[in-house]
This record gives sequence, C-alpha cells and structure tokens, in this order.
Amino acid sequence: MKKFIALIMAMLTALVLLCGCTSEAKKANYNIAKQADYFESERKITVYNARTDTVVMEAEGYMSISNNSNNELVCTVKVGPDQYKVNYIYLNAETMYVVEDITGTHTDPYHYKLYFHTQVLPSVEVKP
Repeated sequence: MKKFIALIMAMLTALVLLCGCTSEAKKANYNIAKQADYFESERKITVYNARTDTVVMEAEGYMSISNNSNNELVCTVKVGPDQYKVNYIYLNAETMYVVEDITGTHTDPYHYKLYFHTQVLPSVEVKP
C-alpha cells in the first residue's frame, strides 16, 4: 500500500512540474494572437518581392491574419462596428511578408489603409 501511495505521489508531483513548462514568450505570443483575432491589435503588413527587392503592397489597420490552403495570406479587417473587409494576398516563391504590431499609433478603432506600390511603365515611342 505504501508503494502505491508513493507511486501516486510521484505521478502527481510529475504532473504539477510538467504543467508549468510553458515559457513566458509562448504565453505572450498566444495572448497577442488572440487579441489580434478580436481586432484589438493594430497591425501593418508589408509584402515584398524578394527577387526585385521592392515593396509590392502595404496594409494597416485592426486586422486578423491567417494562411489558407491556396497559398494566400487572408487579412480580415474591421472597418466599422459590425463591418469587415477580407483581403487575399497571394504568396509565391518570390514574395514574403512582414507583420508589425503598431498598436497605439492611431486613435480611430476603424483605421484601415491599403497601398499598392506600382510603377507605371514609361511611355515608349516606336519609330520605324
């Protein structure tokens, strides 16, 4: 009987010790991701073309991001009390993105901007 009680005590001690193994960084990452999913974190997404080293697109606002099975970055943005917009950013071998937390930079809870960085081709005059 004493061995059985000792075994139960050892198992409970191991259980208690293993439950506290989550690092502070993992907890913080989980909490920040949850805040973003509830549109409480303002973010800025910058999409780069890694081959040409140019910025393709930027978006900022209170948004939740995820990846889908079509190799797209899904950005869901809150633009009003019960209004949302969804943007899909296609990702390939030559694009990459960076997400920044810019919480506190704007006071409008429905702040949303989307920029496309395009270069207009110069006019070309063709002579025979």
